[in-house]
Amino acid sequence: MTADAPVALSIGEPSGIGPEIIAKAWTTLGTRLPFFVIGDPAHLAGYGVKPVPIARPHDAAHAAMEGLPVLPHPFPAPAVPGLPAPENAAAIIEVIARGVDLVARGEASALTTAPIHKKALKDGAGFRYPGHTEYLAHLAGADRVVMMLACPELRVVPTTIHVPLSEVPGALTPQLLTDTIRITHTSLRRDFGIDNPRIAVAGLNPHAGEGGAIGRDEIEVIIPVLTALKAEGMAITGPHSGDTMFHAAARAGYDAAVAMYHDQALIPIKTIDFSGGVNVTLGLPFIRTSPDHGTAFDIAGQGRADPTSLIAALEMARDMARRRAMG
Repeated sequence: MTADAPVALSIGEPSGIGPEIIAKAWTTLGTRLPFFVIGDPAHLAGYGVKPVPIARPHDAAHAAMEGLPVLPHPFPAPAVPGLPAPENAAAIIEVIARGVDLVARGEASALTTAPIHKKALKDGAGFRYPGHTEYLAHLAGADRVVMMLACPELRVVPTTIHVPLSEVPGALTPQLLTDTIRITHTSLRRDFGIDNPRIAVAGLNPHAGEGGAIGRDEIEVIIPVLTALKAEGMAITGPHSGDTMFHAAARAGYDAAVAMYHDQALIPIKTIDFSGGVNVTLGLPFIRTSPDHGTAFDIAGQGRADPTSLIAALEMARDMARRRAMG
């Protein structure tokens, strides 16, 4: 992988807001950040930009002087805003796999993924993965991956992700928490350029268990993990009460926060920067980012979609690729 290779952008669900925010992102970034879309050029027409087919990723920078570079991947059905076509499900999945292959071969510096709709893929092509992250882990052969949500003011990682709240205590094992913190620490150094990352870890229970009065998960699971990792030299604090971790003064004391469950992580970042958050998959052998939102079928095709998160995802992918190339 070379930092000067363009970023690959999978089109995602073409009946959602993906084509619109892709067109708006290209209008904003132009030739300043070379990227190309993998998808059907017909699905990108009608959004005020000219899709320019390319034969190979290397052609993206030159094509961007004419319009939006697109590496063609034919889809069997048109994209009707708000109405996903079951016939397109297999092609959406193929595009993701194609993007992974291009990054693995060094033809793209990173992969950014536009939103998919999991139910549409399951109904149309039997997609058996909970989401993008798990499918990418499968393609990469990664044993454990971690989801980070990032914006300029906060980086936060949920240890458990799409798990019912009632199942979180059982899913929160010492091994899972250890792996999550290790992967986060490695990425902060390699991808974000932080030599000695400071990581703040949340408790699971209110008031971080209050010494066992409101739950013993902190005593039995979290504290032993943090003690072991501190002994290795990691700069870790916690477990902290989740309600005291995310105000401005607290955020100044760490480079990333590790939360115990989905909403404990996502509520603060979406409150701080609802439009600009980026989803980053840590633990893959390649860089993957995505906007922190879904397909938004309810506003697809109406010209209302906000490209801020996609633009931030492309910029973060480029920056991470540059850091990896330097290190």
